[in-house]
Amino acid sequence: MNLRVLFLTAALAAATMPAMADNETVITVNAKKVGAPIQPTMYGIFFEDINFAADGGLYGELVKNRSFEFTPDHLMGWKTFGKVDVRDDGPFERNPYYVRLSSAGHPDLWTGLQNEGYFGMGLQQDADYRFSVWARVPDGRTSKLWIQFVDQTTMDEHQEFANADLTIDSQDWKKYTVTIKSPRAIAKAELRIFLVDDKRHSGTGTVDLEHISLFPVDTWMGHENGMRRDVAQALYDLHPGVFRFPGGCIVEGTTLQLRYQWKNTVGPVENRPTNKNRWENTFTYRYYPDYFQSYGLGFFEYFQLAEEIGAEPLPVLNVGMACQFQNGEDAHAPATVEGLQQFIDDCIDLIDFANGDPATNQWAKLRADMGHPEPFNLKFLAIGNEQWEQPYYDRLAIIAPAVRRVHPEIKLIGTSGPNAEDKWFEHGWEAMRRLKADLVDEHYYRDINWYKNWMNRYDSYDRKGPKVFAGEWACHDRGKKWNHAGASIYEAAFMTNIERNADVVHMATYAPLFAHIEGWQWRPDLIWYDNLSTARTASYYVQQLYMHNRGTNVLPTTVTLPGGQPAANPVEKGQDGVFASSVLDKQTGELIVKAINTTAQPQPLRVVVRGKKLQATATLTALDCSNYDAENTPGQAEVVAPRATTLAAQASQLTYTLPAKTFVVIRVPLYD
Repeated sequence: MNLRVLFLTAALAAATMPAMADNETVITVNAKKVGAPIQPTMYGIFFEDINFAADGGLYGELVKNRSFEFTPDHLMGWKTFGKVDVRDDGPFERNPYYVRLSSAGHPDLWTGLQNEGYFGMGLQQDADYRFSVWARVPDGRTSKLWIQFVDQTTMDEHQEFANADLTIDSQDWKKYTVTIKSPRAIAKAELRIFLVDDKRHSGTGTVDLEHISLFPVDTWMGHENGMRRDVAQALYDLHPGVFRFPGGCIVEGTTLQLRYQWKNTVGPVENRPTNKNRWENTFTYRYYPDYFQSYGLGFFEYFQLAEEIGAEPLPVLNVGMACQFQNGEDAHAPATVEGLQQFIDDCIDLIDFANGDPATNQWAKLRADMGHPEPFNLKFLAIGNEQWEQPYYDRLAIIAPAVRRVHPEIKLIGTSGPNAEDKWFEHGWEAMRRLKADLVDEHYYRDINWYKNWMNRYDSYDRKGPKVFAGEWACHDRGKKWNHAGASIYEAAFMTNIERNADVVHMATYAPLFAHIEGWQWRPDLIWYDNLSTARTASYYVQQLYMHNRGTNVLPTTVTLPGGQPAANPVEKGQDGVFASSVLDKQTGELIVKAINTTAQPQPLRVVVRGKKLQATATLTALDCSNYDAENTPGQAEVVAPRATTLAAQASQLTYTLPAKTFVVIRVPLYD
């Protein structure tokens, strides 16, 4: 936006408006001049398996290392007793390891296993849990398993508080299932399995076990290989427009061999290979040697979840490069068609998996076989995550045209690198224009002062170039790198800049999305959880208020400071003040005004509407962030939360005292 035009518009508006109080900030909205459309994808979410976001988080599986594939310790997460052997000739080609339970050799000696789960197993009172296992009796003699939920910290007489028997009767590998009800809520249960006989004495037979699994029956949408309901519900309640997955640096991997490969994450869940998580080895000061990816949450599940929460799927695939931060100039696939063919194929095959006809395409047939014969209607694909300079540009210049030749209907997204204001960033944008990327992915994890200085970031962007995807961003304060209310108010203010530049910015996704309170490595994060409950942060509610009040079109909006002085952007660079944006919702006929006061003082506010009249009553939703250090945590999840009320409006204006450090959304119907 041209600042001269902004000042002139504000001055003209000030000259024609009725007399205002000297201490008022005035927001003037031109309701007749309907501006740029706001993309349905404007506000969304970004998922990466960091902070135990997948296994131990969103994914409903409670058993850690269920297929004994963690390396080098195949029994990581398990305690064993009696005679337990790990073997590697199992029934699943990509998950060959399993355990053999044999008689301990004495009636008073026991053989079995115990799994610790992810920081324990969270069980809800009176909830049903589905235990399943692939098993066989190699000698053909029927044997029994005694399955228990246990609390090893209890002072009760019995550690076990729920149990079931399971008979294994086939010499061939077969899936067995039993449902167990938990009589109480417990955050740190464990799963214990005994080898027994018909009378629950120590077993004398032999049993092979593979893919030992425990899921709540009540998963999100009831899927057997499903998501934890309360965590997925938090995503649904946002109403996101776009869902970016699976990363992030997870896409790159520490090495190319360890990169995320989507083809390993589809098909029967028991045959999806385990992979070492990129974030296991990144932070020695918060190190988790048991951080692996089971791939139970894979690309089919990502697409399905996107569909169920109403978001456009936006997958990110590898560009032929491992993480540059960890490898420098090494670990790149050759920048030739031959060297990159597998990466080209991955892109084309993924589009076919998502959108293809099962009758003519093998990847589409796999999608149908997994339970979704209809296409997922994929429209976007990002190639590369956070790479920079010539190694990235050379590879994207080969992969992107090859994908476009086969699928010209897909919008391709490139990246401007890991920073938002340096030479790498400038070079990245130059390269993305040259390569004709449809959108450019920008990342900025920055402190409050940075956001204060960039409240006009997109005003001067080239209107003819690629569109912007703010793919990873979040605000924190120096010395307070966690989710406190004081930072979230600046996120709300910054988003007015995103909104008023909807002709340039087509997507924005906060990051990271999830964190387990006992397994986090990165802060701040949008949603926190323990094993039993979730906490939606102040930042979550900022995003939710924008998503629920997206509107359809931008309306020209100016901010005039007390005394009639036009405000730039809307305050001086680096300063606190009142920030605002306005949109029209054509579907409801409503004006939606977002106003944020980042100062420490209440601000008398007047909203003046040109070209339309206002209904007598407006709804106002306020997010009070004045308790600077306040944060929502499991157990105290609503310390900072939106509150709705009504507000009287006159024919063309309304007044309101905007409290300190508060974000408000005002919705009011318009009429001629």
